[in-house]
Amino acid sequence: MTEFLNKLYIDGEWRDGATGETFDVLNPADESVITSVASGKIEDATACVDAAEAAFASWAAKSPRERSEILRRAFYIYMQKIDDIARLITLENGKAGADALGEAKYAGEFFRWYAEEAVRSEGHLGIAPASGARILVHQKPAGIAVLVTPWNYPAAMGTRKIAPALAAGCSVVIKPASETPLTMLALVPILEEAGVPSGVVNVLPSRSSGAVVGAMLADPRVRVVSFTGSTEVGRKLLHAAADNVVKPAMELGGNAPFIVCKDADIDAAAEGLMVAKMRNLGEACTAANRIYIHEDVEQPFVKAFTAKMAALRVGDPLDPATDVGPLVNAETRDKVDYFVRDAIEKGAKVKLGGQRPNGPGFFYPPTVMTSVPDNAKCLSDEIFGPVAAIQTFTDEDEILVRANNTEYGLVAYVYTRDMARGLSISERLEFGMIGLNRGLVSDPAAPFGGVKQSGLGREGGKEGLLEFQETQYISTAW
Repeated sequence: MTEFLNKLYIDGEWRDGATGETFDVLNPADESVITSVASGKIEDATACVDAAEAAFASWAAKSPRERSEILRRAFYIYMQKIDDIARLITLENGKAGADALGEAKYAGEFFRWYAEEAVRSEGHLGIAPASGARILVHQKPAGIAVLVTPWNYPAAMGTRKIAPALAAGCSVVIKPASETPLTMLALVPILEEAGVPSGVVNVLPSRSSGAVVGAMLADPRVRVVSFTGSTEVGRKLLHAAADNVVKPAMELGGNAPFIVCKDADIDAAAEGLMVAKMRNLGEACTAANRIYIHEDVEQPFVKAFTAKMAALRVGDPLDPATDVGPLVNAETRDKVDYFVRDAIEKGAKVKLGGQRPNGPGFFYPPTVMTSVPDNAKCLSDEIFGPVAAIQTFTDEDEILVRANNTEYGLVAYVYTRDMARGLSISERLEFGMIGLNRGLVSDPAAPFGGVKQSGLGREGGKEGLLEFQETQYISTAW
């Protein structure tokens, strides 16, 4: 792939932005400019909503089967181009080839899943006990949806929102992250070829994210906002959405605990932590952030896990032999380095890594720290990098208090051979998702989302379709 789609996509046309402004997309491996992309402004945002409004009625009127078959075609076309998509993810995001291909495959599954769910929108018929009136309940498309996607999963976070929105009958405006807009733009020809009509999907890259998203949420024609990103930004979008009572779906920050009980399978737990920590280099809201190991098994666990981390090869993410590529930008790398230095200054012990490398690219090595003190800043905020911060515990009730002591509630991980213990701990953890003896929870067939400051609503599963639907009740008699 040598040519990049780098303009706005509005009403089936590729356009420059209203002001002609552009922004550079960098390769995080060498800091070179991949290409310059048109930067949308408020005028362009309005044009996107105009196009989505014009397309909505006809798209919503299509039968569920028609929408299903278009999504099914999108899946098959996408899978034919999956290697190109994976390479593009690597170029603009920095994740190594195997990790990028894993994301690309995961992203494609949302087209297939919601092709199947589009024809399964449920309603029901009942009788009111007192009046005898018939109660008819069904689901309708909610309307125009604004989709705001992050840089850490530029393909998957796009398809996880686009597919259910289209399945439900909504038209959409997508605002991809400015670090990684190219992957989203590359999805457009796939959707066109699959048969998505002009105006149903519009893509608005922009460096003026707050202004363009704010303008769309202020537009009464917009009825849904789906956002994946930081809790701080999510709160601002919720405030903006409140004025027009826009339906929100928010997948926000996390601070995931990873608990290894004394009866856990150590090798399985170490392998699970490799997945929970190192998937996407730790640049994920689901990444294990606070790692709690029972003191009886700390030494064998740390030994096993550190050996696995040490075996990872850091380098050019386009090299098939590379396991660990660069972080997405300098700000992310510098934040990771700050967290490590802060922990060391407060008493943490470095078992592996811990030194920011010199040279070009936003690289940071796989790092393992033990004896991390409670006041280390990496325990209260997302590390978002390949750094494992390990602590110990002795008591099950104690570790539940520590694990739940966070404003976030996205995902937690528990390893134990005792299923009863595992389920008991899981039920007492204040998190929307639990990985019980698993380091990976994300699945198109499952409801992804958190509680507390980690968000509202769910993505994936049958629940993900409901985020783009409104329930209508009809009372009648016959």
